[in-house]
Amino acid sequence: MNRRRACAASLIALALVATACGDDATDSTDDAATTDVTEPAESTTDASDDGAASDADAEDPGDTSGADDGGDGDGDDDDGTETTTATDDAAMSTEVTAGEPFPAGRCDANQAAGTISYLSGFDFAATASIIDIVIADHNGYYDELCLDVEITPSFSTANYPLVAANDAQFSSSGSFSELATFSEVNEADLVALAVEGRVAIDSLMVKPDQADSLEALAGQTIGVKGKLPPSIAAMMATIGLAEGDDFDTVLLDGFDPLAHWEVDGVSAVPGWKSNEPGTLERSGVAFDLYDPADFGIPGSFGLVYTNREFLDEHPTAAEDFMRATMRGLADAIADPEGSAAIAVDLINGNGNPNFLSPEGETFRWVTDAQLITDTTPAGSFPGVPDPAALAAEIEAYEAVGVYAETGTPQTDGRFDESLLLGLYADDGTVIWPG
Repeated sequence: MNRRRACAASLIALALVATACGDDATDSTDDAATTDVTEPAESTTDASDDGAASDADAEDPGDTSGADDGGDGDGDDDDGTETTTATDDAAMSTEVTAGEPFPAGRCDANQAAGTISYLSGFDFAATASIIDIVIADHNGYYDELCLDVEITPSFSTANYPLVAANDAQFSSSGSFSELATFSEVNEADLVALAVEGRVAIDSLMVKPDQADSLEALAGQTIGVKGKLPPSIAAMMATIGLAEGDDFDTVLLDGFDPLAHWEVDGVSAVPGWKSNEPGTLERSGVAFDLYDPADFGIPGSFGLVYTNREFLDEHPTAAEDFMRATMRGLADAIADPEGSAAIAVDLINGNGNPNFLSPEGETFRWVTDAQLITDTTPAGSFPGVPDPAALAAEIEAYEAVGVYAETGTPQTDGRFDESLLLGLYADDGTVIWPG
């Protein structure tokens, strides 16, 4: 309905321009049509303010149609300044006002962005920076803002080059350090617009019969998927233990925490707080859990990011994608179990290649939602990037040599906290049109 209304408004605007300009407009029909379709709100305003009003004054100087506002009928105040009506302001504005109709000009600008591709970080998992997009799409929020959004299941690290090249416009990142490192190494201009989790998502699960403390892991082996997470390395450093010098790591196959737990010679396994611990608990496996946050280690999870090119070329589309996404996040936090069920339906519809379960996805999102709520400070809003916290994350990981091979990534330009701040009302609700 929004798109049809926008098209109708554009056609009406063309008719008004043609009527006001007479035969001269006919001579330049092709050029005028191109301009008006691209920027219908601007063209309509120009015709009304500069053309039709001026011609009417010239033809009928004695007209007193402006007498109601105390003027002399010429559309100007007595001191010669032009009077701008509320209707003119509404026609020119593309600003979103809570409870008011979505501006037609903004709708046109969003449609001009074309299909917006979002690549998920891990299937349609019920986790931060994925479930909010899933719920926003399910509830029709993107459609309400004239956005054509295509959601594709993918994997976090595979998405960075695609978004950097603008082959996709949005994706999810596991942490700010991960995003900043890719950008640094590949000279990519990626921008985090939301940082939903303000704490490291990683934890370390330790077999109690092999180590009764972190210090007892000295001389033992930790199993890892890819490499030791930076937050775990920083946590181990607080007790004076370093990978390779004081403990070893071994690469594990696959993503099954139960299989990893049975590997001989492995005393501990890292995992996301919202995933592996839940699997072990449901299976009755005893373990000790160590959380980097308890050791003062900063971190982040659940980032939604884009590229600078798309952000600069389609600012309203980028803002409104995040507007709808943050409304989806609010809905998902308000109903964790129901939102997880919607994600599971999508997972199963996609063939469930990662063997995700309803119980696991419910545990995942209930945990993530609680972490988001608990770590959003008073005076801020969910998802808004915290510059000081992101800088602290990079500094903490630099101190334990995480960036020894890649170089310490820069934080300047890697996030934009102002965009999300502009989407929230003072009461913490997302500003939404009526």
